[in-house]
Amino acid sequence: MAAVRPFALTALRHPTVSTLLADHRVLLADLLDGLGSPLHVVLPEIFEENVAGLRQAFAEAGVTAGILFAKKANKADCYVTSAAALGVGVDVAGAPELVKALAGGVPGHRIGVSGPEKDDALHALAVQHGCLVAVDSLSELRRLAATARLAGREGRVLLRSRTAGQAGSRFGLSAAEREAAVGLCVELADHISLRGFSFHLNGYSTAERATAANEMIEHCLDARRRGATSAEVVDIGGGLPVRYVDPRLWDAFLEQNEPSHYHGGKSFKDFYPYGGQSAPQAVRAIMAHPVDGAQSLAAKAGRHGVRFVVEPGRALLDQAGFTLYRVQQVDDRRDTDGYAIVTVAGSSFSLSEQWFNSDYLPDPLLLSAGPVADEVFPACVAGSTCLESDLVTWRKIGFPRPVRRGDHLVYLNTAGYQMDSNESPFHDAALPLKAVLRLGDGAGPPSWRLDGI
Repeated sequence: MAAVRPFALTALRHPTVSTLLADHRVLLADLLDGLGSPLHVVLPEIFEENVAGLRQAFAEAGVTAGILFAKKANKADCYVTSAAALGVGVDVAGAPELVKALAGGVPGHRIGVSGPEKDDALHALAVQHGCLVAVDSLSELRRLAATARLAGREGRVLLRSRTAGQAGSRFGLSAAEREAAVGLCVELADHISLRGFSFHLNGYSTAERATAANEMIEHCLDARRRGATSAEVVDIGGGLPVRYVDPRLWDAFLEQNEPSHYHGGKSFKDFYPYGGQSAPQAVRAIMAHPVDGAQSLAAKAGRHGVRFVVEPGRALLDQAGFTLYRVQQVDDRRDTDGYAIVTVAGSSFSLSEQWFNSDYLPDPLLLSAGPVADEVFPACVAGSTCLESDLVTWRKIGFPRPVRRGDHLVYLNTAGYQMDSNESPFHDAALPLKAVLRLGDGAGPPSWRLDGI
């Protein structure tokens, strides 16, 4: 078989990550050997930088915005601790996440509770701690009001509403249901405080998100006219993109991409936009988007006293973690298939893009030392389970030298929705550990500890 020369899709790298990989390889190797493969390295310092970057983007747009870290994007406790220290809220979708957020120091009034048709136990916990609950249906609104009445407390509510562009979504209230829900909030004002509106939106279109946010502003104005005077919040959700690779490189990849570049001629229909906008760029575009003629979304919100809430997950985790694997075996098929299969200790469940029937495309790094070869070593990367589909990387990677048993691979920028979204104790394997690293001022070696300890 004729060999396919792999396309190099080099991952962008934060300076802190570059320093760790260049100057502290022995530490990383010791951690991998001692704590097991795969090992997730999490970097709360970079999370904290990302919070500052988003805050700056909103401030430059001249709007007031509350940030809620979407807990589902990563289970590590260290990010919640950082959020609490920075005065950032947390978005949760279940009682375990809510308990983790509270235990991490985030006060209830900074916690948003989303998810469809939440159960009574979650309602009770949310009401007790003054959380902001995004209600998805009239039946849920009635149940929440009953819970608040029994507790003698006020239920703080957002009405999650379907947008004109996603009328068929399974999430949120239809137009008729929203009208009825606003009336019910006014009727139940002794127990329910309608604070505003939210929506669910797929994809990364800034124009679509701005248009949806504008619809929610109009809903706030309508609710105020009907007596819900506290309706002043528009939650624009998450969906802020992360740039993993240089945009020009990404465009070149898309032009050349074909099934022969993947193990078994695998064909993927859709990829994350790895070379798209950064999150701060997206925020600026959303806030500057023209609505109702020439005014920007930000200007309209300011004129009507509307403040925004945003729920970034991946965007706050950009560059805030990476994943290490130890190579367990190399099956060199270059003479027959034109590439090798590198099997690592662990599985693709720890790199979760297959959840979306896709492939995690940024090139992994071969961390172990060795001379660069004259030609690249083409290989895909497989997990060590018994599943034929257990490919950590389906795409053939051009490694700079032959990969050997015992080598270490690094997958960069995996903290957001990659390193633990799909993990399970398959084959009775223990869940991978997370090592929290802080570089500090760089004068000494990095400090580290296991997450949760």
